[in-house]
Amino acid sequence: MTTLGERLGRSPDDRLLILTADLLGMCHATNVGVYESIRSGLATGAGLMVPGPWARDAASHYRGEAVGVHLTLNAELDCYRWRAITQAPSLHDGDGGFPRTVEDLWDHADLDETRRECRAQLERAVLWGFDISHLSTHLGALQNRPEFFDLYLELAVDFGLPIRLEGGQAEEGAGFPFRSLAADEGVLTVDHHRSRRLADPASLERIAMDLQPGVTEIVVEPAADTPELRAVCDEWGRRVEHRDLVCGNTELLADLDRGGITLASWRDLRDAQRTG
Repeated sequence: MTTLGERLGRSPDDRLLILTADLLGMCHATNVGVYESIRSGLATGAGLMVPGPWARDAASHYRGEAVGVHLTLNAELDCYRWRAITQAPSLHDGDGGFPRTVEDLWDHADLDETRRECRAQLERAVLWGFDISHLSTHLGALQNRPEFFDLYLELAVDFGLPIRLEGGQAEEGAGFPFRSLAADEGVLTVDHHRSRRLADPASLERIAMDLQPGVTEIVVEPAADTPELRAVCDEWGRRVEHRDLVCGNTELLADLDRGGITLASWRDLRDAQRTG
């Protein structure tokens, strides 16, 4: 059976790394950190939060990078909120923004309103000029419930895009084989997704040095150190560390080179998926 690496023109034993900088559009500091991570750092792509308060600014600075749509149905921060771009009452909590938890979303979201919102986020990114490379889902909201995953997969098929999917424990926890369901529809995903949200840089470096054969994605959430970022979230320090890791760590690049690890992007998977 042809491996994903082989579909990308590599051997089955090669180790490829997609380093994604997420949360583009969340705030000005993340826009700065994400674009810097791609343009002068090691990141090979990004994930755009279309409902994010600074998403339009992110679009105005786009230069053709491999940016996917990070489908967003939650606003988890206490005092910094965002909301649906469609008329979707069931997707809002008492504050008038997206619910803070995925459990609240799953309990109250109308599936038709969810479908319209996700499709609208994709269409708006296209309208803004993004050459969308892939789909991901904020906080795993569309991955871990079957009825929401159906929407996620439907969009991937309709737009011809690969999707971020976890494996192993996440699939067991969800209770259904979402990776097999995607494969049955011809939708590609990475072989290994290393999801440690806002992990410390040393942990991320260890993961990058110990990749299995195939395609692995590691996600970072880089941001510039600004008063805005410090006011927005308590985890601002770790986001700044992610930016420093990806943009200023020449030792990490040297380690990747010594380990024979090749950087790749979601656009590579998208092109392979579209050529069948």
